[in-house]
Amino acid sequence: MTREYLKKATMTSTTDATETHRIVTGILNDIEAGGDEKALEYAAKFDRYDGNVLLTKDEIDAAIAQVPDKLKADIDFAHDNVKRFAELQKSTVADVEMEILPGFVAGQKAIPVEAAGCYVPGGRYSHIASAIMTVTTAKVAGCKHITACSPPRPGTGIAPAIVYAAHICGADRIMAMGGVQGVAAMTFGLFGLPKANILVGPGNQFVAEAKRILFGRVGIDMIAGPTDSLIIADKTADAHIVATDLVSQAEHGYNSPVWLVTDDRTLAEDVMARLPELIEDLPEVNRDNAAAAWRDYAEVILCDSREEMAACSDEYAPEHLTVQAGDLDWWLGRLSCYGSLFLGEETTVSYGDKASGTNHVLPTSGAAGYTGGLSVHKYMKIVTWQRSTREASKDVAIATARISRLEGMEGHARAADVRLAKYFPGETFDLTPHA
Repeated sequence: MTREYLKKATMTSTTDATETHRIVTGILNDIEAGGDEKALEYAAKFDRYDGNVLLTKDEIDAAIAQVPDKLKADIDFAHDNVKRFAELQKSTVADVEMEILPGFVAGQKAIPVEAAGCYVPGGRYSHIASAIMTVTTAKVAGCKHITACSPPRPGTGIAPAIVYAAHICGADRIMAMGGVQGVAAMTFGLFGLPKANILVGPGNQFVAEAKRILFGRVGIDMIAGPTDSLIIADKTADAHIVATDLVSQAEHGYNSPVWLVTDDRTLAEDVMARLPELIEDLPEVNRDNAAAAWRDYAEVILCDSREEMAACSDEYAPEHLTVQAGDLDWWLGRLSCYGSLFLGEETTVSYGDKASGTNHVLPTSGAAGYTGGLSVHKYMKIVTWQRSTREASKDVAIATARISRLEGMEGHARAADVRLAKYFPGETFDLTPHA
């Protein structure tokens, strides 16, 4: 098997995060020590907004009134798809129990976390879909309190469409605060909010670093890097659609890698020839991002077989993986490392990003090799329990005592000994380890 790079990345998405870590650590420490007042200071500095931090019902109603009916219908459509898919996911987790031994029962129980903090990016764009993806899944999972946090725009507040989406998807409180200060407020339980048990949602490098630092004190969905996408295409693929899909993902950011893996040189060269014109046709800010991403981070890889294409894709473990090739069932069965898979040209990453139902909060930077994306399962703790009759516990106690002593853990052994002595007085047991 061979691979030929028709285009090779000159940069990678891995950067020195030392300065970001220093800045974020300082902000988190300041806010934890200074509470609400210090969070408001950072909000004034970075958000340049002096309105209410927690939106009132009247403010939510006023924002919703500004959202056009057509946009509301689109948000409702996306919310319904995400909600129904999340409900399907939840149905795959069940409380179960089994009789390990006669009279000794062990079980599993799925319990949603109490409080979820959902970060919804604002900035230049209104990330409506992120509100839908994060709040809806938390609601379906059964979280008792959901805070949606989004950066306000100076003088105007959170984009009305984000407010509408967060509200209909089930947010209990909507917080107008961005960046590290917003993440800190949810984590530390500022402004009367419950302390978040889990933080979810995409954000810039400062938000991502804050979540990374706080992981352990709270749960997080994942440690995210720049978004990335890979397309597998064979000679049956439409070069214009492949090129358009690559550009659609490159516009995310200057350092968002896109990769094309193919076994057809003609297709690869055709796609590469189309990219510059498609990028040039974008609006300016999108054009600048896509141009930089294509120039510095993109790769086009020519393989000699579909098996090599699949192996190459699995090595990259992309966040988004599109297959525009024949025999889609073979690819579905063969591929194993991706955040979300899009089979055939009739679907596209953009559908998953916005409205089709699967979640767009996905593992990046190769993390799809060991984890999936955001789902109802991320908000749920799978815990275990056990119950036993005295008779059923006898053999377990004997084995526990022996294993514990072999390990040198005498205290553990004695916890078994005392039960044997109480439940079976007069009986003698061999509790020495068999080394």
